[in-house]
Amino acid sequence: MTIFQKQQQFYSSGQTLSYSFRKENLIRLKTMILTHQKQLEEALYADLGKSPTEAYMTEIGLVLNEISYQLKHLKRNMKQKRVKTPLSQFPSKSYRLACPYGSVLIICPWNYPLLLSLQPLAGAMASGNTVTLKLSEYSHHTSLLLKQLIKENFKEEYICVQNGDSSVATALLQESWNFIFFTGSEKVGRIVYEQAASKLIPVVLELGGKSPVILDATAPLDLAAKRIVFGKLLNAGQTCVAPDYIYCHRAVKDRLIKEVQKQIQKQYGKQPLSNPDYGKIINE
Repeated sequence: MTIFQKQQQFYSSGQTLSYSFRKENLIRLKTMILTHQKQLEEALYADLGKSPTEAYMTEIGLVLNEISYQLKHLKRNMKQKRVKTPLSQFPSKSYRLACPYGSVLIICPWNYPLLLSLQPLAGAMASGNTVTLKLSEYSHHTSLLLKQLIKENFKEEYICVQNGDSSVATALLQESWNFIFFTGSEKVGRIVYEQAASKLIPVVLELGGKSPVILDATAPLDLAAKRIVFGKLLNAGQTCVAPDYIYCHRAVKDRLIKEVQKQIQKQYGKQPLSNPDYGKIINE
């Protein structure tokens, strides 16, 4: 029996549906992160050169915040919500009830390997699904650690991790998942969507794109430069919404360049590439 079949069978048993099950496992996920926070920081540093501060700000802290949100709103989100009944259906009563999809595949990228795997995982768990995570082979250390931690804390028929290259993702896409959540490039997103469409599987695609910055002659250049440098150099530029290029009024071009240079040194020191808190590109 494949992992997919095991997860389908486990979901069909109804064990993931109760409030107590969802709450207990969300707390277990949160405890796992807090207990192994140091190891997760070390893995993110090995893969992306992230300092503990950046690791918490851009990944660990955001995941913990997501889990706290799900726990806080879990009971309310699971409740039936009364809605108006059409006259044609009188005298019945109508309600809306949020239901799980079933077995969910989450395909994760390498640039935020913790955030973009565990954040959608928390949502899928809160919704009562079983989940398979396909982690990136490029974020090697984080992917290996997450596989180990998930295996230690959850049954594989509930949550499991699959590591490997594109051939693993291709094999996983052959299964008849009930929902697919993909974060990555537009090119791979097309492949995922095409495979899912052939089986009528609902999909969320969170894709990278081009993000221009537009500055007119009246823009406060010091503030603009501060935000541009922060957004662009965060995670060494490996962010889907990082500024890609700038359109600015010719009257402010030279002053903007000076302000950007000033902000780089202000945020990362006079020798930014020697700053141990500045991340690295993940591979050659």
